Amino acid sequence: MTKLSEPLSLPCGATVPNRLVKAAMTEGLASLTGEPTPALEQLYRIWSEGGSGVLLTGNVVVDANHLERPGNVVVDREPDDAMKAALATWARAATSAGNHAWVQISHAGRQTLKTVNPHPKAPSAVKLGLPGGQFGEPQALTIDEIADLVQRFAVAAKAMQEAGFNGVQVHGAHGYLISQFLSPRSNQRDDAYGGELAHRARFLLEIIDAVRAAVGPEFPVAVKLNSADFQKGGFAFEDSLQVAKWLEEHSVDVIEISGGTYEQPKLLGKEGIEPSEQQHVAETTLRREAYFVDFALAMQKQVSIPLMVTGGFRSRAAMEQALDEGGASLIGLGRPLCVQTDGPARLLDGAETLPRYEDELALLPPWLGFLKGLRLVKTLSTFATTYWFYAQLDSLGRNGKVMENLSVLKAAMQVSKQQSSFLKARRSQT
Repeated sequence: MTKLSEPLSLPCGATVPNRLVKAAMTEGLASLTGEPTPALEQLYRIWSEGGSGVLLTGNVVVDANHLERPGNVVVDREPDDAMKAALATWARAATSAGNHAWVQISHAGRQTLKTVNPHPKAPSAVKLGLPGGQFGEPQALTIDEIADLVQRFAVAAKAMQEAGFNGVQVHGAHGYLISQFLSPRSNQRDDAYGGELAHRARFLLEIIDAVRAAVGPEFPVAVKLNSADFQKGGFAFEDSLQVAKWLEEHSVDVIEISGGTYEQPKLLGKEGIEPSEQQHVAETTLRREAYFVDFALAMQKQVSIPLMVTGGFRSRAAMEQALDEGGASLIGLGRPLCVQTDGPARLLDGAETLPRYEDELALLPPWLGFLKGLRLVKTLSTFATTYWFYAQLDSLGRNGKVMENLSVLKAAMQVSKQQSSFLKARRSQT
């Protein structure tokens, strides 16, 4: 028996089997109409058998015109019979080993690819500051549109509860729509949803209240929240701490601490195209492995709600130390489980560490490393490495196994081609 294998009781009364969580990772395996597919079911059945106490799904979006990536599951209205059946089948696969499965509900906002929507909705008409022209000019949401989106999150949450999932997570991090509202850099509104932090947090808190009203008091509701955006003029840790206190007051069961945006991809352990904005948080030795654990340690002094930390964890010793010191109640594991899908079971059986595949991945050969100093190359390299993990999840879902000896370049070309074909087929249907 280790700390990792202990169950955790949540404020709502539910109990998760152990402290290891398969973190949310985008899958891209839905149908053209946004329904779960047999490939998605196979992927989650594999993960269910891998030992995690909780599986968090990738982005399930509440607006088909604001995909986080092509192939997202879409629940933007009351599900019809076909969607209800597909969701229920997915839920059964994802919980087949007795674990929990929670659905991450999201809206990409201005981080919607231009090929999906050239003019995505956002808090304000502030374009994403990435080179390459992949993201379009956003349009500011109206008050009526904001109210509609709040209800869409609630509708999606209720649909997941009825399908047989064990909880939901509202995605308020990583620069997606809710995160855009929280950041004064991307939210320049002067109405009830902009300005001071209480106004910028209004959208998130209204969503939480609507979701809780839809699912009742005994169903786990979690939030993924940035510890900080790590951008000058963005959402800072002091803001995150206050929002966490409000979330606790609004009956959230778990807060997952992460950080960064597409512009500053701290969630991937990478530096963005601009200098990282330093945050005033005491550093510990744990931070060498887990990117956001020090923020959780500081936050846990202010709130009693269970915290989950994702990003960088590989060694069992660091995970157990974080649990022992109160830096986390749940440990999120992401990229290792794209290949070693039974990583949690191995840790529970005594394995000392999980593989760090990303250390061996690179788009460019070493002799072209000097090009990484260019903003465009730096951005492309980060996305391409991420596509390698996308390709592995695609192979697991479709073929039940990973692709050994897959290069980053080949993975990037494969995923790019798949996404382009998906969008072309989607457009032909409309």
